[in-house]
Amino acid sequence: MRVISGTAKGRPLKAVPGTGTRPTTDKVKEAIFSMIGPYFDGGKALDLFAGTGGLGIEALSRGMDRAVFIDLEYKSLEVVKANLKATGLENQAEVYKNDAERALKALAKRETAFDLVFLDPPYRLKSGDKLMGKMDELGLLKDEATIVLEYESSFEYPEHFGKFNRLRKAEYGETAVSVYKYRLNANSADESQEEEHHDGI
Repeated sequence: MRVISGTAKGRPLKAVPGTGTRPTTDKVKEAIFSMIGPYFDGGKALDLFAGTGGLGIEALSRGMDRAVFIDLEYKSLEVVKANLKATGLENQAEVYKNDAERALKALAKRETAFDLVFLDPPYRLKSGDKLMGKMDELGLLKDEATIVLEYESSFEYPEHFGKFNRLRKAEYGETAVSVYKYRLNANSADESQEEEHHDGI
């Protein structure tokens, strides 16, 4: 694994020892960033199930200002820190040990909000939409934020729910990637359309 593009292009990334972590392959990572970028003019990213930190590091390399990395596994966090150091991006990053839901609550207390979120939970967890709903509830997303959800291709998430609208979906073998856009006023816009529709009856 390596950083594909940007300021840290070509730098190798360590993998997490053992088989518990399934890192996003370079091929999938390249596809993700061609869908959402490929480059950024600043902003803040969240890598919630960080693993090796490869997605958040790629986002920093491609122009994000800051990134927060969260993982529950101590060995993953050690790898994230080593990879940040190897890429020279450690000063733009915060790394925390926590489970996803607790981490979101802790971030909300700091009144922080993100432009880009990577969600790559273990495939046995089918909680991507629930976590996105929680981020909305806690005010952790900026209007027009992008959420990249990676999951098992045999599973299906809805195209639209709450304030989230899926822009793109791609499958790579057993991995599926859905890119969602968060729109703060999506619900009220939908309601006004419905009202117009009823008025026209």
